Amino acid sequence: MRALVTGGGGFLGRRLVELLLQQGEEVTVVARSRYPEVEALGARCVQADLRDRGKLVGAVQGHDVVFHVASRTGFWGKRGANDYWAINVDGTNNLLEVMEAVGVPRLVYTSTPSVVGYAQDVANGPQDLPYADPHESIYPESKAAAEAEVLRANGHSLATVALRPHLIFGPGDNHLVPRLVDRAAAGKLPIIGDGQARVDVTYIDNAAWAHIDAANALIGHTAPCAGKAYFIGNESPVLLYAWINEILDGLGYPPIAKTLSRDTARKLAAAVEWAWNNLPMPGEPRLTPFLVDGMARDHWYDPAPARADLGYHPRVDMPTAMKATIAWLKQRE
Repeated sequence: MRALVTGGGGFLGRRLVELLLQQGEEVTVVARSRYPEVEALGARCVQADLRDRGKLVGAVQGHDVVFHVASRTGFWGKRGANDYWAINVDGTNNLLEVMEAVGVPRLVYTSTPSVVGYAQDVANGPQDLPYADPHESIYPESKAAAEAEVLRANGHSLATVALRPHLIFGPGDNHLVPRLVDRAAAGKLPIIGDGQARVDVTYIDNAAWAHIDAANALIGHTAPCAGKAYFIGNESPVLLYAWINEILDGLGYPPIAKTLSRDTARKLAAAVEWAWNNLPMPGEPRLTPFLVDGMARDHWYDPAPARADLGYHPRVDMPTAMKATIAWLKQRE
């Protein structure tokens, strides 16, 4: 397999590159920056921006499959004043057009469960949940638009599938767990709601393997998985705050003690978001309505479709994943 990975220098992208190389595949990484440490693994790196269609042509040509992992991520951003849409939607459309033009037959797209939103509790959510309307953040709005384009592109000349791994964690994480730990250690992370929110989480190796499983299952535009999106997790949801407290305990920190009702948190978040939208505030807001619902509501999904159509199953169980994650966090500190 001659595989191309966009965003191959990031958390998920790099682990996917490593697993592909271990399987003996030829791997090209496309990213805006150079990653000498990824090149040292044996991958070929090409510097290109998804917004530059001309540079994509030479990078994409000659591959059997593209793993489109790269995106502009974040929980907040002003509409019309950032590059979420340009990178996530326009960039994805550029990639689709180039793939069809040069004849690359398969695309595995990295999406997110947040495309269906967190406004309601979701327990064992089905595969066909509708997109959120409206979206409470520009990031999931842009990802939903891009995912829809990817799935519509499935046809005779190009087979596509989208994956929605939820809350990816593990060694190399530079976003989710370190941010939670840092805020909890500073006493700035409350339990929002009743503390019983149950969510899917995905260990990094399992998220990367899901992409390889999807590529292998995507044998053509009529494959069972073609033109569809799949929720990916460790197949056993966790109590979010118990899971965070287990990590904190492993690092020698006390458990989260502060509590905040969801209604109060939503009101505070709305005020904070208004300030960041209308005043010259630095950085990102620490609380938004999107974040409140993500931390206070159930959001876990039926694993059966991914198992049936992709052959996906978690390779790393939760005890092993937690042990590896805590050990890595200790080294980081």
